[in-house]
Amino acid sequence: MLSMRGVGKSFLGVRVLSGVDLDVTAGEVHAVVGENGAGKSTLMKIICGVHAPDEGTIEMDGRPVSFGHPLEAQRSGIAIIHQEFNLLPERTVAENVFLGREPVRRDPVGRMVAWLAGGMVDRAAMEQATARLLDELGEDPFAPRDAVKRLSVAQQQIVEIVKALSVNARLVVMDEPSAALAEHEVELLYRLIGRLRERGVAVVYISHRLREVFDLADRVTVLKDGSRVTTLPIGEVTPDELIRLMVGRDLGTYFPPRSAGAGEVRLGLRGAGNHKLRDIDLELRAGEIVGIAGLQGSGRSELAKAIFGAEPFTTGEMTPSRPRSVREGVAMGIGLVTEDRKVEGLVLRQSVRDNALLVARAVGAKGRNGVRDLLERVRLTPPRQEQQVRYLSGGNQQKVVLAKWMTMAPRVLLFDEPTRGVDVGAKAAIHDLMRELANDGMAIMMISSELPELIGMSDRVVVLRDGRVAGTLPAGSSEEAILHLAAGEVA
Repeated sequence: MLSMRGVGKSFLGVRVLSGVDLDVTAGEVHAVVGENGAGKSTLMKIICGVHAPDEGTIEMDGRPVSFGHPLEAQRSGIAIIHQEFNLLPERTVAENVFLGREPVRRDPVGRMVAWLAGGMVDRAAMEQATARLLDELGEDPFAPRDAVKRLSVAQQQIVEIVKALSVNARLVVMDEPSAALAEHEVELLYRLIGRLRERGVAVVYISHRLREVFDLADRVTVLKDGSRVTTLPIGEVTPDELIRLMVGRDLGTYFPPRSAGAGEVRLGLRGAGNHKLRDIDLELRAGEIVGIAGLQGSGRSELAKAIFGAEPFTTGEMTPSRPRSVREGVAMGIGLVTEDRKVEGLVLRQSVRDNALLVARAVGAKGRNGVRDLLERVRLTPPRQEQQVRYLSGGNQQKVVLAKWMTMAPRVLLFDEPTRGVDVGAKAAIHDLMRELANDGMAIMMISSELPELIGMSDRVVVLRDGRVAGTLPAGSSEEAILHLAAGEVA
């Protein structure tokens, strides 16, 4: 269906892609993997008509094509689903699906009636077409008239896939499609991709989650430093080999050794609650990483924000004291690495240095550690202090967030999805740093939707369900045991 040969691209004299080959067949899931900066995003933008290649050829169905605009790629049957959805929350599902392509009433009477009603859009036709596409996918969790803002993240992803099908897409590019999904919602994504495959739709799948690559892909192409390393059938490569191809070295074991033992209690909760949490009992100890598991809506992020003082507890006890605001939480030595680093963790147009000093300046302190030393400790590459954060990869942005909190040397550090949207090399660096901080005596609480990460990093796992603690599991517990508690089933 798609054939790219010798594709190259440069920006301002910097070589981003060099001689890349890629081919995708109908009904295939073709994974494209590589570290941040490997050239994946640029390659996808060339496929979708955002950028034109400087060299090389592209063919669709054996015929040469040249896309000067995304609409031209769309007319050839190519659609892209971005990691951050392109949906208008105030509009309905049908309005989003047909945005910019709304059907209009053609008959004179219909045109007059539509004009008198305030528009000429044929809403009935639009909603019927949307309903048919939802039915074809085998998913009917919402109606075409429902407002997108009322849908879950997984349901919004269905809307994006329906948008792609509405333009008769034969090739769908998915960029980190599971990044915003909870574990149980990934199963829905798998089903949807299976149905696309059955329809003969080709899927180019970009993900840092190797488990998904091995679950879904027929073949995998590895990019490194703007060049194609290899393309292999997924059955001919192991996870360790794939990591080695991506990063050019062995990363050893996935996770660093666990703590030898926990120290004193740094933070304790007894019967703590607010409008979303109830009767939370929890202890965070020095030298320990406590994992927090649960389905979406279980209260994981709400727990972190309550401890931090952003959404304070209103009942129960918290020792040494219960913060009533973020400022009080920071003064108590509590830090929070938020789930969405771009919106809540960083000021993207400011420099690395300014972002690293955000917390220290906010509380009127100079910071207890030098910025240069901290950037070296978090392994920022390259550690240029004056560079704007928006130009860094996701992994390096997350490292700046860590440096921001380490300036204050917190006693308790809360991580909400610490490696979301981060490549395997940066994941390993963040995991190592988290364990180093714990070994230095920090108490760490880690929320993660990736069960392998939760199991591999945690000294114990606390499972939440419906705003309560459903149970606590020891280190190394199985995914099944966690899911049984999270879903309320008896193991």
